[in-house]
Amino acid sequence: MLITTPAGSREAVIAACRPVPEERRTVTVLFVDIVGSTRLVERLDPEDVRALQRAYFGTVASVLRRWRGVVEKYVGDAVMALFGTSGSDGLDAYRAVRAGLDIQAALERRRPAGIRLRVRVGVATGEVLLDLAGVHDGGHGAASGAVITTAARLQEHAPPGGVVVCPVTRTAVAGLVEQRPLATLTLAGKALPLDVWRVTGAAGSRPARHRVPLVGRRRELAGAADEVTRALRERRPRWISLVGPPGSGRSRLLHEVTRAVSHVDGVPVRRRVTACPPYPCGELAPLADLVRPRPDSSVADGSVADGPGSGVLAAFLAAPDDDTVAARAVVACREALLGLAADAPVVVAVDDLDRAAPALRRFLHQLHVAAGERGLPLAVVTTCGSGSADPLPTPARRIPVEPLGPLDTGRLLRHLLDRAGRPAALAARLVALAGGSPAVATAYASADPAGEPGGVPAAARRLVDARLDRLDGTHRAVLLAGAARSGPVVAASVEAMLGWPAGRAGPVLRALAAAGLLRQVTTDGWAVDALVARVAAMRLSRAVRADFARRLRAAKDTAAGRVPAAGTGVPSRGAGEREVCPLGAGRSRRSGGGARPAPVPPDRPDGSDALCPVPGQPGRSGALRAVPARPGQPVRAGPATSGATGTVADAAEWSRWRNGPASAVTAWPGQRTDPSPAVPARQERRTGPPGRVGRNRRRTGPGGQALGLAA
Repeated sequence: MLITTPAGSREAVIAACRPVPEERRTVTVLFVDIVGSTRLVERLDPEDVRALQRAYFGTVASVLRRWRGVVEKYVGDAVMALFGTSGSDGLDAYRAVRAGLDIQAALERRRPAGIRLRVRVGVATGEVLLDLAGVHDGGHGAASGAVITTAARLQEHAPPGGVVVCPVTRTAVAGLVEQRPLATLTLAGKALPLDVWRVTGAAGSRPARHRVPLVGRRRELAGAADEVTRALRERRPRWISLVGPPGSGRSRLLHEVTRAVSHVDGVPVRRRVTACPPYPCGELAPLADLVRPRPDSSVADGSVADGPGSGVLAAFLAAPDDDTVAARAVVACREALLGLAADAPVVVAVDDLDRAAPALRRFLHQLHVAAGERGLPLAVVTTCGSGSADPLPTPARRIPVEPLGPLDTGRLLRHLLDRAGRPAALAARLVALAGGSPAVATAYASADPAGEPGGVPAAARRLVDARLDRLDGTHRAVLLAGAARSGPVVAASVEAMLGWPAGRAGPVLRALAAAGLLRQVTTDGWAVDALVARVAAMRLSRAVRADFARRLRAAKDTAAGRVPAAGTGVPSRGAGEREVCPLGAGRSRRSGGGARPAPVPPDRPDGSDALCPVPGQPGRSGALRAVPARPGQPVRAGPATSGATGTVADAAEWSRWRNGPASAVTAWPGQRTDPSPAVPARQERRTGPPGRVGRNRRRTGPGGQALGLAA
């Protein structure tokens, strides 16, 4: 049974994808197949097999959709899904792995038709060419690439009930799931053996390790620390939010803020720190770290599990992923934290609050309000993304975490390169690529990215891909068009490459500049961020690049007064149609696609073109007229005559043009128009007309230049 991804009409999807209908993207492919399906169906009635298949496919598809996967195809009992086809959040591999684990658990719980199904799951990450319209429909064949075969081969070698991943996927989910290595495998069709890891479950909460010194954040650190100190000293709770994009170093800044305020008026400050993992198993699971006793703390915390509600707290700490148990422990957790604040100042720090479930956000808001009503020394410090619109309780302050400047980026890069044992001189070349992002700087400095696609580290590409996918189709198309050409991005060039009317690209370019993806370098020119341009260009397929180049070349010809006619090989495209070359250029010669287009005369040394008027040389207009066609055949390009209309009335006009006097033919600029000697009809039938040898040769004049295309 076919299960597709819900979407609107195909026409609406295609319209949204234009003018970039396909992209090269890094996606994660998941393959799942039943173990021993042949033996299973042999002993079942066909009706039972149908019921089993429906339950199995329905369970797998529901899990994949919950994790934002797209069911690409069904191959017998196997299901193939894609993650990261659109709307990437930089966690596509993690979502695929979690989906594989949930598929195993769901089939174990449900047991379709009372039968225990064991499945194997293989997950691989790599580059594919993606049909954007097809993947929205969940159609077959939407993705093409070697990673699909790799995922299928990994699934074959997975143990029953297991999830195995390739090295790229393993790196992408490091620290987020529990993994253990398996034996190195030699997969069919692969030249080199492949290291394989088995995923056993989601990783628990772990304290973040910050081994790099804080660089360039002195002002933000001082401002946040001052707000925390005031809140604790005045016993007026405050909410401090550190706002910045992923990779900006906001988590490191939060760590330093909690360390900076260790005492207030000689009283030790108790720190309660937690982090919201991506897609947590329980809505309130991060809350357990706030109330769990800390035996390694240098400050005597007391025991939050003592007193009223201790039994509920103990049950919650034993099963933090159980939402039912967590809901009963909300009040007890809040009172435990307020009790700590009544004894000593408390700082509650929550990292990546934009990942938190609404239940955890409500808990923090209620904690802040309750502490304010009781006049307790408590401060809440959180980090979130730049686009977070979650309202903050009062009093509150947002502290933006801006990109590092070039000097600070260079300092950070030199320190990272020194730790990695690489030459510090590389910092000068990497400053522009880092773009002020500590995460990107770390990715470039930790290892040589020469072996990565496009020379971009995988971690940096995930960050940029997520930024690009947050743009709508219009803004992303403009950015891709700007990345496809070198030099400043001009609105007129973008409009020509995308086929837009004049004036449409300007507002889009200004919006991209406001988002930090472009910067203005001239009055009407923009430059794309170096790393963004590199990743965006990697998304363009060869066909899209060629289409952009043809459109831009045609626009330049038109602006210079040249006519991009059929002889130039510039394709034309109608609304809702595929690209069509009027002269059949690019079609298969074996299939009778038509003759080749006439060659374009070379550019002149003085910069003028053979098809453009040459100043001071009258009579060399170089205009083109339409060569009369046979009845029922398309009009062809040829040299113009004075007063040529470019239309053909009927077959009589064709006869007059072909058999008329030589003086009726106008040569290319600079050619003679001497009449050609008459050729007997019998000889013409055998050898062809003058200037034509063979069945598909072009008519030529003196000097060998083409006069037009043969019929």
